[in-house]
Amino acid sequence: MIILPAIDLMNGEVVRLEQGQANRKTVYSADPAAFAQRWVADGATWLHLVDLDAAFSGEQRNLAHVKNICATVSVPCELGGGLRDMAALSAAFAAGVRRAIIGSRACESLDFIKEAVREFGGDRIAVGIDAKDGKVATQGWVKISAWDALDLAKAVADLGAGNIIYTDIGTDGMFTGPNLPAQRAMLAATKAKLTASGGVASLADLRALGELDGLYGVIVGKALYDKKVDLREAIEEVGGR
Repeated sequence: MIILPAIDLMNGEVVRLEQGQANRKTVYSADPAAFAQRWVADGATWLHLVDLDAAFSGEQRNLAHVKNICATVSVPCELGGGLRDMAALSAAFAAGVRRAIIGSRACESLDFIKEAVREFGGDRIAVGIDAKDGKVATQGWVKISAWDALDLAKAVADLGAGNIIYTDIGTDGMFTGPNLPAQRAMLAATKAKLTASGGVASLADLRALGELDGLYGVIVGKALYDKKVDLREAIEEVGGR
């Protein structure tokens, strides 16, 4: 199981939001590349980047920082947030990311997923499925769609998307522990590689996720920034291949 440190970008700063709410923001740094280097020095083999400005507005405002991170570190990066058309995907790959994460747009158009997979390859396309009570949330978690999370996961995997990142909104940034039943159900529902996100508060939480057979990765954010989890220790014990 790979552990992917999260670097969430807003106005060029590294931040974390509680339950995706912009008014519940904690700023950790004005130097995203330095944070990226820190996680790589501690053993990270992938980085998970999110352009929160793009997630809320659709406008890619942090690409310069993304490009700087990708140029600075020696490990691959994935990027999510506001990737809602082919031009945005092309810009993300031009900035140096290895994998692009499509979120809201996947709910609106499965044809877009098909086109993205055809253009860039399924291994470079991930779909971010953020769920509240089993329903997919979109546009920075502001709106709840009619899609059931498991149904969307099956659909995009059938179209060739190689990765699914599943976030339980109710646990994200809250230190309540991951929603293990939801992640287990998602593993059973999709043939794509699955990365879990949301709720990790301790090494014990990572151990529990590591026991889910077939889980590809886990994204850890606030627990790292607030020093509830030591990345070196976590990678040594539960993952990092």
